Parts: sequence; C-alpha cells; structure tokens
Amino acid sequence: MDQQTTLPLAPRMEEGKALVIAGVSGRYSKATVGDIPKLWELFDTCIKDLKKRVGGVTYGVCYNAGHDEFDYMAGVEVPAKGDVPSNFAAIEIPLRQYAVFPHYGPVQALAQTYERIMFEWLPTSGYKVTGADFERYSADFDVRKGTGTVEIWMPVETKAG
Repeated sequence: MDQQTTLPLAPRMEEGKALVIAGVSGRYSKATVGDIPKLWELFDTCIKDLKKRVGGVTYGVCYNAGHDEFDYMAGVEVPAKGDVPSNFAAIEIPLRQYAVFPHYGPVQALAQTYERIMFEWLPTSGYKVTGADFERYSADFDVRKGTGTVEIWMPVETKAG
C-alpha cells in the first residue's frame, strides 16, 4: 500500500481568507475526470496572460457539484475580479473555515485522497462541507514530476446537532 492510503487523515483546521481565482475551467464527471491534466496543460500555455497574479501558488478549484458532475478550474489568485482578463474564468471564494489535508505521493492519486476525506474522515468528523473545495499547489510544485507540496482545502462547518 502506498503512503496515501496508509497514513492517517489528520487535517489541520485553518481560517481561509477570501480569494479571487482566475483561470480556465471545465465541467467533469467521474468518467471524464482523467481529462483534468489537459486543462492544466491549457492553463500552462496562457498563465502568462494573467498579469496581476498574487504569489506563486496555483489552485485547482472544485465547485458547482451536483448529479455526479462538477466544475473544475485550474488557476491562480488575483487581487480582484476586475483584474481577470475576459478570456479567463473567475471564481470568488469567501472567507471560510477549512480542514486542510496534505496529499502525499503522485498528483495522479489525488482522487484517492478525496475519496478518503469524503468516505473515511467526513462521516465521523462532526463537520459538513460548505462550498467549493480546492487543491493548493506550492510555488515549487513541478507538474511534470508531480513533486512539491499539494494540500486539499475542504470548507467545513460544524454539523448542527
């Protein structure tokens, strides 16, 4: 077994700031999730057009989930929605409380980490998911090698009980 499936899920709780993420997006399902790397390749070809980028971190945002489909955006933080060129999509992420999970191993195994969060951690955590979650890739993340720090930020609030 690899370390992603054997290490305990022990998130840190963190207050996330409000973000504006600009990038390219698409609609995916379990059957088409394997096409997300192509979206990142497209984003890599046009990231230079985002002149007002904040920091060196990149984000993979999952939102509008429903009926076994979701929207996914490969993007970067920008100062404000007005800083997003018209050929890019943008999403505003409000200030939220997050359970932050480190991802170990290859980026191709992210789906395993998501499944463990949703089916192992969440049901017994006392929390519910409250909006768009995202993958946060460190500035030193190397797409080709799959090396660098990857975290999954899951927006949560305490279940009423």
